[in-house]
Amino acid sequence: MNCRHCKTPLTHTFLDLGVAPPSNAYLTAEQLTQPETKFPLKLYVCDRCWLVQTEDVTAADKLFTNDYAYFSSVSQGWLSHAERYCHQIIQRLQLDQNSLIVEVAANDGYLLKNFVAAAIPCLGIEPTDSTADHAEKLGIPILREFFGQQLAQALTEKGKQADLIIGNNVYAHVPDINDFTAGLKTLLKKDGTITLEFPHLLQLIQHRQFDTVYHEHFSYLSLNTVCQIFDKEGLRVFNVETLPTHGGSLRIYACHHADKRSTEPDVIRLLAEEKAFGLSKLNTYTGFQGYAEHIKQQLIDFLTEQKRLNKSVIAYGAAAKGNTLLNYAGISTDLLPLVVDAAASKQGKYLPGSHIPILAPDQITLKKPDFVLILPWNIAEEVMQQQSYIREWGGQFVTVIPELQVSS
Repeated sequence: MNCRHCKTPLTHTFLDLGVAPPSNAYLTAEQLTQPETKFPLKLYVCDRCWLVQTEDVTAADKLFTNDYAYFSSVSQGWLSHAERYCHQIIQRLQLDQNSLIVEVAANDGYLLKNFVAAAIPCLGIEPTDSTADHAEKLGIPILREFFGQQLAQALTEKGKQADLIIGNNVYAHVPDINDFTAGLKTLLKKDGTITLEFPHLLQLIQHRQFDTVYHEHFSYLSLNTVCQIFDKEGLRVFNVETLPTHGGSLRIYACHHADKRSTEPDVIRLLAEEKAFGLSKLNTYTGFQGYAEHIKQQLIDFLTEQKRLNKSVIAYGAAAKGNTLLNYAGISTDLLPLVVDAAASKQGKYLPGSHIPILAPDQITLKKPDFVLILPWNIAEEVMQQQSYIREWGGQFVTVIPELQVSS
């Protein structure tokens, strides 16, 4: 396979997690007796542009289906994050009733509802019906398509260029990153702004976040690589912010090459930080497999030991990262009988691969487990606060990334 950006032949493996089903392909009871589609879950690194990318085995329409179960509004922390961003960007760009905001991958309207409340015109682009239905009920106009150059051109021809294009946790999800970026360029007004948020590859490597690897993530991004991709399409990253979300993310601000805004010092600083860490050196990537294998063994040993001691463990959060971890470790109901999740869209279904049932969070009170294994470690503090009552019966919380840790 060739690099999705620069077309260089890919010969260097960054991480191999074996074979797994798509991490958001939750199953109904009827589907448990049917064959389950699985794909290799393997990452390569390009030694020319340093784009880390999945092996090219899946198509986007197989991953982002009409019953896609990820709803952004489930996390209160994420809702607050989106609201803060909207207030800030409205003031920063002086957005008003004459502006147009376009969000690519608008999901369930978690973000654009803030612009609706401010009476600023907006448009959401969201291909999955389950989340788009929810967004439309909030009064958000939704275009149910995948975004790329062709759609951007069609919108431009209708006079719908954007003052602000937003993409939160979508840039890593697109199979053709060059076409997607070309679409951003086409859709953006002459003096418009693009903001994208995506998990930072530097954080993934530093904190051993191998469970954030799944088929829906085609790319794992550094600022250096994103600047290269944008530059090739006539766009320029002029500012960047580091965020705590999703275990460590970047928010980039971009514009057309000819825009008068100068490049901020934070861009230069972070590019230098990435270079100093070694993100442009092959040996930075070649040792990562060992970290994943170590964490996998820690989890297996912990769950096996609790079963031997007749201690009960249930999981919290039917998250994609949890599915990556459980499938890589080969965990199923014999060691982890159930997982609870606040999303009604997931309750009553089963985790892909492991077939662990997903139930409502009230099961924690009913079962009174000795341990609650938090799979979405990025919201561990929020979960510990919400479920702090487990301490009443001596229950403890467990997280696995970057090392297995038990918290009372």
